[in-house]
Amino acid sequence: EVPRRPGDRVALGAELALLALNATELAAQEEPQSQENICGTPLSTAEVYKINFIFPNGDKYDGDCTRTSSGIFERNGIGTHTTPNGIVYKGSWKDDKMNGFGRLEHFSGAVYEGHFKDNMFHGLGTYTFPNGAKYTGNFNENRVEGEGQYTDIWGLEWCGNFHFTAAPGLKLKLHM
Repeated sequence: EVPRRPGDRVALGAELALLALNATELAAQEEPQSQENICGTPLSTAEVYKINFIFPNGDKYDGDCTRTSSGIFERNGIGTHTTPNGIVYKGSWKDDKMNGFGRLEHFSGAVYEGHFKDNMFHGLGTYTFPNGAKYTGNFNENRVEGEGQYTDIWGLEWCGNFHFTAAPGLKLKLHM
């Protein structure tokens, strides 16, 4: 079992090791870079390092990190985290957690693409099931919540309000 920080929750049971990166472990791999958003303006005043790191459990991270005031490296910026069993997250990181827009691919074939908050599906996103069915809409802490659209395996589109495991009053979209 990999130690985790208290309160960390990982989407889809993905075994992402959320370990603080020791500065001495990364010193040889550091490449300072400045980080900018799409508009070309700096995201923060912290120096950004491009790293490639292998965790003790075999997970790999390739992307941006910043150093905290205590000297610990945290994933901040854009990066890819891969687990040995085939779970891949590509996207935004903040405070060493999946935050912002990203794509999480599960070894089962399930894929979530959308917004994350503290390692959870949160905001607008699309979850594609291994059988090809998909849900597009709102998520709240890993649960479908609010307006959304579900497309079943036959291509029929259902829309309405979703509340975790319930979706009362769904309507079938007819294309005529």
